[in-house]
Amino acid sequence: MHTIGNFIAGSFSPAHGGRTINDYNPATEAILATIPRSQGEDVERAVNAAHSAQDEWSKLTLEQRAHWLDKIADALEHKSEQIANTESRDTGKPIALARRVDAARSVSNFRFFAEFGRQQTQQTFQMEDALNVVHRSPVGTVGLITPWNLPLYLLTWKVAPALLMGNTIVAKPSEVTPLTAHLLAETLLELELPKGVFNLVHGLGPEVGQAILEHPGIKAISFTGGTETGRIVARTAAPMFKKLSLELGGKNATVVFADADMEKAVEGAVRAAFTNSGQVCLCGSRIFIEEEIVEQFTRRFVEKVDAIRVGNPMDEETEMGTVISPEHLLKIESYIDLAQKEGGVILTGGTREMTGYNGPDGTGAFLRPTVVGNLPHTSRCATEEIFGPMVTLHTFSTEQDALEMVNASEYGLAGSVWTSDIERGQRFSTQIDSGIVWVNTWLHRDLRTPFGGVKNSGVGREGGQWSLDFFSELTNICIKDSDEN
Repeated sequence: MHTIGNFIAGSFSPAHGGRTINDYNPATEAILATIPRSQGEDVERAVNAAHSAQDEWSKLTLEQRAHWLDKIADALEHKSEQIANTESRDTGKPIALARRVDAARSVSNFRFFAEFGRQQTQQTFQMEDALNVVHRSPVGTVGLITPWNLPLYLLTWKVAPALLMGNTIVAKPSEVTPLTAHLLAETLLELELPKGVFNLVHGLGPEVGQAILEHPGIKAISFTGGTETGRIVARTAAPMFKKLSLELGGKNATVVFADADMEKAVEGAVRAAFTNSGQVCLCGSRIFIEEEIVEQFTRRFVEKVDAIRVGNPMDEETEMGTVISPEHLLKIESYIDLAQKEGGVILTGGTREMTGYNGPDGTGAFLRPTVVGNLPHTSRCATEEIFGPMVTLHTFSTEQDALEMVNASEYGLAGSVWTSDIERGQRFSTQIDSGIVWVNTWLHRDLRTPFGGVKNSGVGREGGQWSLDFFSELTNICIKDSDEN
């Protein structure tokens, strides 16, 4: 166990008042670290530090800031194994997954935006008698609030474009998974990033997060988290006319047509359902199967789920570790109980009491992946975000039936469609209320594309040009030909 501090003005310090929060390993229940339980005074210090650094940082050229992103990427790449080990202990995810996804993507986020920034050219619009030039300026100090499921992955997704566009940062990671954010701060200190450009304030959402939202010196908020918290973010920040980007919850659909490649569809649906114990906002927790193949698909899907190796996250062979906490485990189990009350049939998995599985050592937030059949698509378990290793299976008879069932959700973040008819796959995808749809794949990301949701899954888009637009202010300069009257 070790003590970590806030990172403000280029140095680490405890919270104002000295209060702390324990950070636990969800697989062993051991305390990993204590972190500051910060207050508004700590946010104020961070904002002041950011403002002091703003002028110097924004005066760097885009090429110079892109070079900084490359330096950060190189440093994180050297620490890839440390990142993976730290993330695995802090989240309970398998070390192999942390290595393949979290550590790798944290590096590639910086590399991508460095190169993408260098590819930018100034936008101009020629008129008969004038030239319009689009000029980018930094927003200023921005607030970044990130969740616990992909801690460094999602933090760097915001930090990289924010820095590239010349902004200074006040960031708040989840208090449940603070360790890799601390590692990033240590890395920036080692690289001698100018003091105050990046500031990290640990603590609870209602205390630190709310102080970030309310601070008039923070001009933009990029938030990833639950929909209910997103409502608080919007309610606080919107009346202050802050720029807002909200990536919120999802109840994503996987649609399998009868002509799909069965093996690939089963494998894709299992991956979409249970990656990171189902704790990815893009996970497909509702699976819709055309009636012609429902028996065959269900049998093979359940067989594949039963073969998932659940166990010690630090074991290289483990495919699924824990959920994030004992409290979250109880929430998921309550939905498994609810599913049975709603008339559902547990096809595999279930609560710990049902399966008898309590982890490899009898401790930790372990839960077998759970598949539920026979539920209406309008049931609570099929409409509410559970965010865990639990999926519901549903049957449809026509394309129109499938579309109506898929869209009968308050969410609209992502989904996948499996069919050998690519034309139908694309046509069907355009009718889904969703920000992202994959056809015959899942989580196949091109970082140039827009990322975000519709309905209760968010506001705005990030990724590629959309990130650069969010983290900058655009000024149109219209230059009249001096020879014209």
